[in-house]
Amino acid sequence: MIETQSLSNPLREGLVESRRPQPFTMIIFGAAGDLAHRKLFPALYNLMVDHWLPHQINVIGFSRQPFDDEAFRREVEQSIRQFSRQPLDAKLFEQFVAGMHYLTANFNDREAYGRLRDLLTSLTQEQHVPGNYLFYLATPPSFYPVIAEQLGAVGLNASPNPQGWVRLIVEKPFGHDLDSAMALNGQLHQVFDETQIFRIDHYLGKETVQNILVFRFANGIFEPLWNRQYIDHVQITVAESLGIEGRGTYYDNAGALRDIVQNHMMQLLAMIAMEPPVAFEADAVRDEKVKVLRAIRPLSTRDIAMHTVRGQYDEGYIEGQKVPGFLDEPDIPSDSRTEAYVAMRLLIDNWRWAGVPFYLRTGKRLAKRATEIAIQFKKAPHRFFSQTATPDLEPNLLTLKIQPDEGIALRFGAKVPGPIVRIRTVNMDFLYGTSFADQAPEAYERLLLDAMIGDSTLFTRKDEVESAWALVDSILKGWARSKGPIPSYEAGTWGPAEADELIARDGFRWRRP
Repeated sequence: MIETQSLSNPLREGLVESRRPQPFTMIIFGAAGDLAHRKLFPALYNLMVDHWLPHQINVIGFSRQPFDDEAFRREVEQSIRQFSRQPLDAKLFEQFVAGMHYLTANFNDREAYGRLRDLLTSLTQEQHVPGNYLFYLATPPSFYPVIAEQLGAVGLNASPNPQGWVRLIVEKPFGHDLDSAMALNGQLHQVFDETQIFRIDHYLGKETVQNILVFRFANGIFEPLWNRQYIDHVQITVAESLGIEGRGTYYDNAGALRDIVQNHMMQLLAMIAMEPPVAFEADAVRDEKVKVLRAIRPLSTRDIAMHTVRGQYDEGYIEGQKVPGFLDEPDIPSDSRTEAYVAMRLLIDNWRWAGVPFYLRTGKRLAKRATEIAIQFKKAPHRFFSQTATPDLEPNLLTLKIQPDEGIALRFGAKVPGPIVRIRTVNMDFLYGTSFADQAPEAYERLLLDAMIGDSTLFTRKDEVESAWALVDSILKGWARSKGPIPSYEAGTWGPAEADELIARDGFRWRRP
């Protein structure tokens, strides 16, 4: 049982108490894996240090590695020492691991789920806590239906307490295409209700992504401008300087379109383009996001050829180090047609966004790591200062920086000091790291806490997943029919020339974050 400390600040204590979950037990399937060690254990520890956890929780690891409770706790300690954003405190850590247990078992072993049920029953009775269970599937997606079926078979899809709750968190990728996503939804729904299923996308836990809704709907000066009358176009960039990092087999079966566009980028687009929800509640927010995804204009075969670009990186230099090309990476076949880069132009057919192009791009081995959303406004309709202003004065631009340095920047024109009128483009910047004294929590901390209290606002719903897959599926099928060569780009650059041509047709150019 983990015990947390009390807070001295009454105001903050009141805020924390309103979002502190009831006592519960978290069961992590795949607890010996990389995700659990890099993200989940550090996130739980940091939540405890920051006083967000209830006074009583248990954590049960469920995996094939042959650990006992003590060995498991030593693994957790190593994880926190290496990956926690807050240093390990010996006293707090002892409290943290006191409620940790481990079961060695295969995911398809029915008897092991019986032992899990017995352990949960024992902990519930001994500690006099409600039967609240949070199951986290930190496993390959092929095990999702297996684990769900086994949990249902031993009755763990429902709480033994009428006032208790049971929730299931699943990681991406959620399906490989539309058909597999729909099949997986069906398999999970045979055991769990949709309200119990939390499909996690760590991008939605990032502070700047959460701040999109606050920025738009809590500030009266921006929302009136958030439409086709004032916005020229939108660019969403998810750039990575890393390669596939030893994930050749996985990546060759996924590619950038499935790995990044279908989930992360579709979520960013939906949050930028959505209508104001009737309330800041999970289903109200997700209803508006689904409307955006369904309003994206379908891409015909000709559209796919004209408005999407895929690419593979050649060898080049990243931070002065020579790196191999995509086809030379381990476990990537020499004739692979999997994309390591994607760029596309999308239109949203609704009243707010009709005619405003949304440009999306993502890729491996690009010039730098950066994720941002850039909203470019239309130029002033009349060049009042045309005789004295800088001829190439750039239009106003609002940039939401998601990583690595979270913040918001606004670009506008200002007069240069002096007796004549000269205008120069300047930037007004806001950075989380310098504006707030509190250290920003990691994305998994926020998302785990939301799942603990049952807030599904930042988790994707069944219809969101399927709507995003419908668009991606059409692109995948269009690419499969194309037999032409796949464009290439040198590692350390910003992508293939064909992507520059895609956006240049509309008179724009890609930003360089």
